[in-house]
Amino acid sequence: MCKCSACKTDCSATTHVPGSAFLARHSSTFSLYHCFDSPCRLVPHPPRSHCNHTSRLGLHTPCRYQNSYADGSLTSGLFSKETMTLNTSNGREASLKSQAFGCGFRVSGPSVSGVSFNEAHGVMGLGRGPISLLSQLGHRFGNKFSYCLMDYTISPPPTSFLTIGHNVVPRVSRISYTPLHSNPLSPTFYYIGIQTISVNGVKLPINPTVWSANKLGNGGTIIDSGTTLTFLAKPAYRQVLTTFKRRVRRLECG
Repeated sequence: MCKCSACKTDCSATTHVPGSAFLARHSSTFSLYHCFDSPCRLVPHPPRSHCNHTSRLGLHTPCRYQNSYADGSLTSGLFSKETMTLNTSNGREASLKSQAFGCGFRVSGPSVSGVSFNEAHGVMGLGRGPISLLSQLGHRFGNKFSYCLMDYTISPPPTSFLTIGHNVVPRVSRISYTPLHSNPLSPTFYYIGIQTISVNGVKLPINPTVWSANKLGNGGTIIDSGTTLTFLAKPAYRQVLTTFKRRVRRLECG
């Protein structure tokens, strides 16, 4: 999703802050998806959206989207496509045509416009969904990516890195991997398998079913860089909390 501006011709400082949003009307490579286009079926539509996919009448109707987040944040606008330019590892530029994205004219909520958003101009989708940036680039860059997110609250803020392509595996002799799992019920998320939790080197007696998804796809363990806190299921949380309390009490008594 990219913040877009409806500014047409007079884009002075009084009507548009430079760099605050993408000026779609000023781009020669920008274009809209329409209701009849098959990619329009991949985005969530706002309520009462008049988008008839089965009729040619929808051919010239823009494809509108509306996406909400768990914290109540909302973005809505027009599903669009644009040419994107990326810097490659050999110092060259790669021009990627017709990359799909949401041109957001209405953006609200902490996930997309709050203080922690730090004046960013959009949200980059890195999930397994069919229209995320990585899914669109996967066939060209080997379906691999790696990123290192540094603490942006440090002053001066360090540089974070996002690498897309074959050369994302660190060149070290010893490295451990955690396999990723898939869940048909939520195919866009990254799932991992957890065996146990240890506190001070002691494994807690938590039933393995707490961490796994059932046959219906409910449950499971997700890793998500967009979630700032770690949430545990109640059975696991109680065990961890009890062990922590017992350990802290021993330290106080000692």
